[in-house]
Amino acid sequence: MTETNLPDLIQQMLKPGFYSHPVTEPIELIQTHVSYVLLTGDYAYKLKKPVNFGFLDYSTLERRQHFCHQELRLNERGAGELYLEVLPVTLEGEKYHLGGTGEAVEYALKMRQFPQEALFSELLAQNKLNETDLEELGRLVAEYHAQAQTNDHIRSFGEVSQVRLAIDENYEQTLKYIGAPQTQERFAQTKAYTDNFFDQRPELFVIRIVNNYIRECHGDLHLRNIARWHDKIMVFDCIEFNEPFRFVDVMYDVAFTVMDIEAKGRKDLGNAFLNTYAEQTGDWEGLQVLPLYLSRQAYVRAKVTSFLLDDPNLPASVKEEAGKTASAYYCQAWDYTIPKQGQVILMSGLSGSGKSTTARYLARKLGAVHLRSDAVRKHLAGIPLLERGGDKIYTPEMTQKTYNRLLTLGISLANQGWCVILDAKYDRQHLRQEVITQTQQNQLPLQIIHCTAPIEVLQERLVNRTGDIADATADLLVSQIKQAEPFTNQEQPYLKILDTTQSLEAQL
Repeated sequence: MTETNLPDLIQQMLKPGFYSHPVTEPIELIQTHVSYVLLTGDYAYKLKKPVNFGFLDYSTLERRQHFCHQELRLNERGAGELYLEVLPVTLEGEKYHLGGTGEAVEYALKMRQFPQEALFSELLAQNKLNETDLEELGRLVAEYHAQAQTNDHIRSFGEVSQVRLAIDENYEQTLKYIGAPQTQERFAQTKAYTDNFFDQRPELFVIRIVNNYIRECHGDLHLRNIARWHDKIMVFDCIEFNEPFRFVDVMYDVAFTVMDIEAKGRKDLGNAFLNTYAEQTGDWEGLQVLPLYLSRQAYVRAKVTSFLLDDPNLPASVKEEAGKTASAYYCQAWDYTIPKQGQVILMSGLSGSGKSTTARYLARKLGAVHLRSDAVRKHLAGIPLLERGGDKIYTPEMTQKTYNRLLTLGISLANQGWCVILDAKYDRQHLRQEVITQTQQNQLPLQIIHCTAPIEVLQERLVNRTGDIADATADLLVSQIKQAEPFTNQEQPYLKILDTTQSLEAQL
């Protein structure tokens, strides 16, 4: 759209004299199919286009005003520093004014402007995101969800009939792309997976509703809506225009982030985010519905990219690129539905022997779920992860409860195709035997990895340990050594012993 084709208001907003504050010239205009965003230097102004797409309706001034205020309110949760105020736009003669006192003819959302290179999508493209960033994001999203609202109305959107609506609509809207970016086989198999999931596992959705996992979420939590600015991670531009896209399972949000990271070839970073989120929330059961939402989010990306193929104004080169991108997303959506072989890895070793470091390394390599006994124990006790646990959470009863929960989760997730790492001391034969028995009964592959290091190294690691959820201290080592029971002949075929003072990569 050339400048002369733009509405008068937007043409005036592109001129520096329109604003009461200094601007950086030239003022930049970013357009989407639903909004205009004007970048002026310190501030950005967002105006909604008078459009109605069914799922989104900004067709009247009243609706645009309402959704500007909704956007401001909802984004205060994840990016309060960015979203400043909703300003009326008034008209005197042929001149528009921002924040005038007359009758409003339009509304603009005023935001702080930040550099595009602060976006997680840009940081990832430049290889500037690391595991620590994604672990921090995992903790932030866990907190965001903990504070998100829920009630009977919101929970009703977790019912199978509601969850199905958007997924089935995606399939209907992509029928015409079969034979181009989508293939008949991938389409049929992806659809069969979701149909079967809803038909065969309705109880999962009931449990998610009962346990309050349907909340007022972000709804669009991909990397372009996450930024690190002023050394703080912010999540912004959440869905304000459509309740069914926002009143969703928390795993819907998590899936958007994981899918987007994996689409960009960094499964290790997706794993760091996912394991941190699950550990913070204790919602490991949510991983049972995650593949459904991973497939759904990739399919939405495929669909939206396919729509570009219908635009007569786009050049052939852009359409060719869109076709390749859409095809990759269709393939990713299908890949999430392919049955995987689950397996269990049992970590063993004294405190400070490097079990968690090794488990974390393996989790990133294998895309595994990392279940730490320290986290499981504290969730069972109802205390914050970083709070030191008193004697009452280290009784024999509590320890047995912790190991029972680890094993129940591990077998359940491995049966669904996850690789699961059970990260605990596992210093007693009966605890290890229980894992062997259960994996054999469920025909799941098992590996036992026993971590070792000289006692002086263990002591040094425990003395220097900070900011971790584990409570063990160096003075416990003597009793741990006494209590540890040797591996039996039956355990030997599963066993690999690691010296954690040496390279993990070389040994594994």
